[in-house]
Amino acid sequence: MSDAAQPTAAEVRAAADAVKTALDRHLEAVERRTGDDDPAVFDAFNALAAAAEVYDELLYDRYDEVTPFEIPGAEDSLPPYEGPEEPHALSVLIRRDYAVAQPARLLAQAQRLADLDPEGHEGDGAPIVAGGVHAALGVLFGEYEADEIASRHTEFGLEEGDSTLWVTAVEELAEPGEWLGAPFEDADPALVVCRFDASSVFDDDEPDVEPGGVVRERA
Repeated sequence: MSDAAQPTAAEVRAAADAVKTALDRHLEAVERRTGDDDPAVFDAFNALAAAAEVYDELLYDRYDEVTPFEIPGAEDSLPPYEGPEEPHALSVLIRRDYAVAQPARLLAQAQRLADLDPEGHEGDGAPIVAGGVHAALGVLFGEYEADEIASRHTEFGLEEGDSTLWVTAVEELAEPGEWLGAPFEDADPALVVCRFDASSVFDDDEPDVEPGGVVRERA
């Protein structure tokens, strides 16, 4: 960055003052909070995060220095709850990512299942390996429930990635087949009652939670 593009010392000072003001307002909102999901606290938090980010950037650009603050992003917190106070139904949304770490193991397990029940799997009798990983995954997930695969993933040659589970409140149960065409299209964080996230990024940050997991729930 050229000297002409660098922020002035006055701009850095003004950004620092903005952080102080935002910090005071955040504390005031916390002191006056009306509940765990008080929107005033949520707004003050976001304002403080924005002010700190601006200050951090200007401080670095001007002085090549950083702050010790780490503000969690929007994905690390739930927005204010906007669902029904007394939900009569719920939706559980689950995403689990896996890497095919050992294709040979996956193919062997799928072939074993196909051999045990040759009529239960489509095909012309050719070995599963001929269809590759795509065919093996079809056999595996057709045989086992998702929770069982999650608990036995290493046995199937899979390696866990990130996962999340959202429990969302809804006014009433959807009609049969209503959302099957786009099951995750209406996922709304504002309707989340609680969620469980598992990721290796949490291993060092959440020592009081089961390794790899972070639970976020509303009171």
